[in-house]
This record gives sequence, structure tokens and C-alpha cells, in this order.
Amino acid sequence: MNPLLNSLMVGAADAPVIKPAVELGTPLLLTIAAAGVALLLVLIIRFKIQAFVALLTVSILVAVAAQIPLKDVFTVVSNGVGSTMGKVALLIALGAILGRMIEVSGGVQSLADHFTAKLGARRVAVALTAVGFLVAIPVFFEVGIIVLVPIVYAFAKIAKVHPVKFGLPMAGIMLAIHVAVPPHPGIVAGAGVFGADIGLIALISLVICVPLGFLSYWVASIMNRRDYELLPAVKAQVDEFGTKSLVKVGHDGPGAAAVAPPRPGLIIFLIATPIVLILLGTVGTLTIAKSSAWYGVASFVGNPFFALLVAVALCFFLLAVRRRWSLTETGEIFEGALPPIASILMVVAAGGVFGSVLQVSGIGQALSQTLDTLGVPLLLLGFIISLALRAAQGSATVAIVTTSGLLSSAVASGGYTPAQIAVLVIAIGFGSLGLSHVTDAGFWVVVRYYGLTVADGLRTWTVLTTVLGVAGFALTFVAWLLVSGLSA
Repeated sequence: MNPLLNSLMVGAADAPVIKPAVELGTPLLLTIAAAGVALLLVLIIRFKIQAFVALLTVSILVAVAAQIPLKDVFTVVSNGVGSTMGKVALLIALGAILGRMIEVSGGVQSLADHFTAKLGARRVAVALTAVGFLVAIPVFFEVGIIVLVPIVYAFAKIAKVHPVKFGLPMAGIMLAIHVAVPPHPGIVAGAGVFGADIGLIALISLVICVPLGFLSYWVASIMNRRDYELLPAVKAQVDEFGTKSLVKVGHDGPGAAAVAPPRPGLIIFLIATPIVLILLGTVGTLTIAKSSAWYGVASFVGNPFFALLVAVALCFFLLAVRRRWSLTETGEIFEGALPPIASILMVVAAGGVFGSVLQVSGIGQALSQTLDTLGVPLLLLGFIISLALRAAQGSATVAIVTTSGLLSSAVASGGYTPAQIAVLVIAIGFGSLGLSHVTDAGFWVVVRYYGLTVADGLRTWTVLTTVLGVAGFALTFVAWLLVSGLSA
């Protein structure tokens, strides 16, 4: 191996863990966190500072205030960017290309016309909520939003309403599924910490999420009685659907013949392909022994990156080639999908930086320990700690894993049944559903894709996720009473 490369690898492995130069007391850490979030909201809402700049600025200020050494501040910043973008950057880019190909072919408009004619504008929101429920089981929240957002745009244009009218209830149930139903990483990790039964968790949480789907639709419909400002960039994308400037029905040039828009069935197939691949991979990794070579195949096939890449390749052959687009035209369509997502990527990255700073500074741990001394029942304590961590640092997965670690000794010594332990994990999962706001990368995905201002995002998305989280916990408490009664 190259000596220089080897020395760099050894140096990276031996790099000390970054921590504050001075350990501040819990009250001061919590004050810094509250001041940071307050400043962030003021910069974005009151002074209209671009979210990426505001998040990055506040992250640095919080890091300095929390006594993270100056020489390490930007290492924390870069680590936060890397950990977040490594999870979502390729997904957002591939999802944007997939959506753009379907848009430009006229497929989304074809699908929207078909379902609107069949269902009517009122039933479209119900249908999308049901679709979101099913899609979210195997698919990560961000992937589901990205894959389905072109359809939301098309329906919004036909009905002449804000995209949030159709997208909000769908996104709400998708996030509820994401935090509470295996195989999503947070709930699976929490189950691993407690030694809980994944099958029991999946069964109980899916039953709970069914009424949450109805609740998401009902709460969103109340919120959607008022009108919201539509950001110009998203308005331009919505207005573009179905126009001659967007749809390419055939190859440009002498002798070119127009090709009919793709059938709705083909578009459903293209959208379903990554979902089915991820589902197959998930089932495979849960049922095949890890020592088997087929486990690796299932893991590879079910990876969201691979699934979206396959869908993009199918779009190339079934849309671009069949429509006789030249390679130059197809390349331009691919490239045209990327600029609109640049601001989304930057905001998501900055949200990751903020979360990383809150973790490295010890603020998250201080908050957990404070709540752990309240002396409340374990089920409620798990929900509260997870909810507070979610609000403080943004990541639902981190909130679930951290809460599970804090309560693991209490669960191990409590003599709980497998069903009770499964319900405890679900309660922690629903805690991580609520209070999705500016510290959460998912908040920015929803706000930017649906064209909401930050203030409107707080009024709608943050409120909806919190209502669903509290309702989910209430239903989990009912499940706790039932399983406790059966084991008595």
C-alpha cells in the first residue's frame, strides 16, 4: 500500500473523539440549545435569511458557545454534512431524475388525468394517503416523498390548489410508518437494544398506524381550509406540468413523429419498481440467514440506491428510447433535474450539521439525563425523552436509539413480557414522530418540495407530526393495557 495513504488511514483511525474543551453544566447546555433554536427561527422567519446560511451560522455559534474547540468546529461541520448527505444525496438526485423523466414524457399528466377522472379531486387526497401508507412500509420517508411528489404536483395543477393540499396527509402517514414500523432503521435499532421481537413490533405498530392514516387525512383537511403561500420555484414546476414547453412527445427534427403519452399503467410500473425491489430486499434480509450468499444478494437488490438506479434505467429504455429522444436530449433532461434540488441538498446538509453539533456538544445527552430523573412511568418516559431528543437534534433514528440506550437497564430489570417490550419500543418510536421542525432534515424536504414557507411549515407539518405522535402514543398506551392484561 502507498505509505502516504497508509499513514493517512492510520491517522484517521487514531483521531481522538471530538468533545467540548470544558464540560458545561446541564442548565447551561439546555439554555444554549434553546437560544440556538430561537435564533434560527428568528433568522429564517423574521429576517428571511436563507435556511442553509441560517442553519450553518447558528450551528457554528452553538458549537463555539458549547466550548467545542475552535480547531474542531469545522471538523464537526464537515462530519455533519458527510453523515447526512451520505444518506440522502444520491437518493434525492436519483429520485429527481426519475421524476423528471416521467414528467417530461407526459406520464405524470397522463396518470393524474386518469385518476382524477376516476376518483374526482376530493378523493385524490384519500387515495394518495392510502398510497403513502403502503409505499412507506418498505421505503424510507425521503424516498417516498421524492418518488410521489411529481404526482402531487400534477394533481395540484389539475385541481388548481397548493401541492400541500394533497401532499400533507400523505406525508404525515408516511412519517408515522417510518418511525414505528420495521424494517426502518430507528425502530429496528431500538428493538435491538431492548432485545424486542421485530414481528410483534411490526404487527402492533401497523394496527396502530391504520387509524393514524385516517387521522392524518382529517387533521390535514382542517389545516388545508386556509390558503398558503406557494414558493415561486415550486409554483413554476407545478405550472410546467402538461405544457408544450415541458412534454417531449417525440424526437425533435425532420420527419419526427409524435408519440402518445405513456399509459398510466406504465407510469405506475416505473414508480412501483423501486418500491418492489426494496420490499423484496427487505423480506430477503429478514428471512435469509446472514451466512448465506443470497443474503448479500437480497441486501444489494433492496438497497434504495440500487432500486432507484434500476428505475432510472427503465425510464431511459421505456420512455426516452421509445420516444426516440436523442442522447443529447436525454442528457439535457437528466441534467435539468439536478439544479432545482441544489437548494434542497444544501438545506438538508446544513440540518445535518446542526444535529451533529447538538450531539457532539453533549446537549442531547444533557436533555436525556434531565428527563430521565422526572420519575414518570417507563412507557411515558420513553415517549417524552424521544420527543424531546427529536425536537433538539432532528433525527428520529438518533432519538430512538439514544432513548432506548438510556432506558435499556430499566427494561432489562423490569421483568416485562415480550409483548410489553415491543410496545415500549413503539412508544419510543412515536415519540420521535412529533415536533419535526427546523432541526429535522425531513422538515426541509417536505417544506421545499411542497413549496411552503418556513412559517407555514411550522403551522402545518410540525403540528401534524406532533398530533400524530401524541395520538400514536395514546393508541400505544391502549395496546400496553391490553398486553399487560393478557399477561396478568
